[in-house]
Amino acid sequence: MRPDERRLRRLELVVTRRLDGLLHGSYLGLLPGLGSEPAGSREYRPAEDEVRRMDWAVTARTTVPHVRTVDADRELATWVLVDASASMDFGTADLEKRELAVAAVAAVGFLTLGNGNRLGAQMITPEGTRRFPARTGRAPLMGLLRALAETPRVDGTASLADGLAAVRLARTGLVVVVSDFLDGLHEDGLGDRPPEWERPLRRLAARHQVLAVQVGDPREQELPDVGILTLVDPETGLRREVPTASRRLRERYAAAAARQQASIAAAVRRSGAAHLRLRTDRDWIADIVRHVHARRRLSRAAIKRGRTA
Repeated sequence: MRPDERRLRRLELVVTRRLDGLLHGSYLGLLPGLGSEPAGSREYRPAEDEVRRMDWAVTARTTVPHVRTVDADRELATWVLVDASASMDFGTADLEKRELAVAAVAAVGFLTLGNGNRLGAQMITPEGTRRFPARTGRAPLMGLLRALAETPRVDGTASLADGLAAVRLARTGLVVVVSDFLDGLHEDGLGDRPPEWERPLRRLAARHQVLAVQVGDPREQELPDVGILTLVDPETGLRREVPTASRRLRERYAAAAARQQASIAAAVRRSGAAHLRLRTDRDWIADIVRHVHARRRLSRAAIKRGRTA
C-alpha cells in the first residue's frame, strides 16, 4: 500500500471514530437548516428569522407575519469547493493548510454521506478548476480525497471568487467552501472594501446552506522571535527579510493579522454563511464536533419554539 493510501486510510479511521456519535441518531446533517419539504408555518420572530422564509399566504390570512417551517431533506447534494492555491501550501504546526483542507473534506464527506446523499467537489488551482461529479458511497469519497491529496503543488494565484461563481446546483443543497480566504482581500484585508469573494458567496447563501471552513496557521497570526526571518509569498514569489526580534514589529504584525481575520469573519457573516475556523495547531476534529453540536442545538431550539408558538 502506498504511503498516501495509508495516510488516507488512517484519516478515514480517525474521522469515523471521532465523529461516530455524530454519524448516528436522527438525521440532521452537517448543517441542520431549512430543508425544502414543507412542514407548516409559525409566527415570524425579528432578528431570528429570514425574510425570504416568509409565508405570505398565511400572513395575509392571519394579518400576523408568519414564516415557513420545513423538514430536513434526504438525498441532498453536497458540493465542496476546495481552495488549492499556493497559499494553502503552508504550515508550521502539526500539518499544512492543504492537508487540513483534505481532512475537512473527509469530515464533511463522512458526515453528509448516507440517506442517498451525494457529494461532489470543485477544486480551484492556479492552473484552472477541476470538477468531480456528485456521487454516493464511500468509494467515490475516497477517490476524491486521493485526488485532492495528490494534486501537484503549483505556484501562482487562484481566484476564489471565480470558483464560487462557478458553483451550480440544480436543487437546494449544502455548499462547503474550504479555504484560507486570503484571496481577493483589498489592501491585505485591512481596507473598507469587501473581499472579492463576498458577493458570490452571498449569492450562493441566498439559495443554499453554505458553510465556510476557514483553515489557518498560528504563524499567520503572530511572528515568533527568531531573529532575521525570510518570508516568501508563495503566490507571487515576493521575498522579504523580517527582523522578528523587534517587539514593535511583532505587535504591528499581530494587530494587522487580527484586523485581517476580523475582516474575513465580517464578510462571511454578511454573506449569511455559517463560519467554521480550523487551525493546523488545534484539534480540528474537536472544533468540527463543537461546531456541529452548536448548530444542532440552535436547530432543535428553533424547532421547539416553532412547535410551541
